[in-house]
Formats: sequence, C-alpha cells, structure tokens
Amino acid sequence: MTRKMVKLMGKKRGMIQLFDDKGRVVPCTVIEVEPNVVTQVKTEETDGYNAIQLGFEEIKTKDPRTVERRVSKPLLGHFKKSSVTPRRYLLESRLDNVGDYAVGQVVGLEALQEVEFVDAIAVSKGKGYQGVIKRHNFAGGPASHGSGFHRHGGSTGMRSTPGRCLPRQKMAGHMGSEQKTIQNLRVVSVDAAENIIVVEGSVPGARDGLVFISPAIKRQPRAKK
Repeated sequence: MTRKMVKLMGKKRGMIQLFDDKGRVVPCTVIEVEPNVVTQVKTEETDGYNAIQLGFEEIKTKDPRTVERRVSKPLLGHFKKSSVTPRRYLLESRLDNVGDYAVGQVVGLEALQEVEFVDAIAVSKGKGYQGVIKRHNFAGGPASHGSGFHRHGGSTGMRSTPGRCLPRQKMAGHMGSEQKTIQNLRVVSVDAAENIIVVEGSVPGARDGLVFISPAIKRQPRAKK
C-alpha cells in the first residue's frame, strides 16, 4: 500500500510524564530520530514501483578502518555505490512520487512537523518461556493445600475420537519478542533541532530499541472538497 509520507526510523529513549491544558498527567514516550539518509531511489522505470530506501544509525568504531568489517560485502558495495557511509538499519517506503528525493539526501523530523497522529512499529520485550498464567492470563486452580492444581494449564487431550490435541490451543510457550504496531499515537511535540519527538502513550520494546514511525493511516486529514 502506498504511503503519502515517508516512514522514519528512531530509537526509543524512555518515558516521561507531561501535563495537558487541564492539568492532567499524560504518559508520553520520547523517541530520538536521528536524520535518515536516502541510500536508494526506486522508480517505475527501473524497478517497477516508486520507493525510497533510508539508512539509519551510522556504524562507528574506535578504528575507522574496521567499519567495513561490520558490513557484509553486498551491503558494502551498495553503500559505496550510493556514496553513503555504512548504516546499521535499512528501510524502504513506497511513495506516490519520488521526484523530491535524491541519493544522499538527509530526511529528518521535518517530515512530521505537520502530523498530528503517528503509527509506531517496534519489537516488544522478550519474556522467554512462560506458562499459561502469565502468557494467557489463566486463573489457575485453587490456592489451598492439597489440591495439586495451582498454575497448570489443565487437560488438553481427548478420548479415542479424534484421539489427539486440537491445534491452536492456549498453552505455555515463548512470550514477547514480536513485532507490534500501535496506531493513532498523538504527537505531543517535535523538536527537529534535537531530533526528538514526543508521543502520547506507550511504544513497544525496551529502551534504546528500534522504532519505525509513520503518519497514522486511520487519522489522515480529510481532503478538502
């Protein structure tokens, strides 16, 4: 699906509390969006569709000579072709028109200055292997002594027909570490000079985690008739 505005990459720096006009406490998330650089421009003539590829977080080492060792050879050639220093993350955004973008161009928070709501995509915190109580909010059994059933999942099997456990049952297993999308986060403030955007509400992931920010799909301003 084409997007009217580009998607940016940033890092979640933590949460703060702010006060609104009525004096109510509003929990907010601070996201640092360093300038993204255009590493490739795709057009319908060359690639079959219009899109731009952005690079984020320049790879830095104590010895500049070792930067090339941190990047695979295909990506290293891709960056050299674009005359861009190696970046840790790449992201492609489809656009209706890419005429305003060029390789090496820097895209910052100026793209979100007039946006009121954004969508945030990030990987949630990993919880490891968890039981049904924590993973699926099961109530558990009686807490009294002697019952022998406290935090178990209970029976999942059957008799001879069909003689097996049905799939997609709620069981213990890996929890978290999944890509999550939070829609319609209100933008509280944007500081392009400090590369900081503050949104109302929580964003998935741990501190310093990678976050993808894009204008909210369901809160796009209506076109004037």
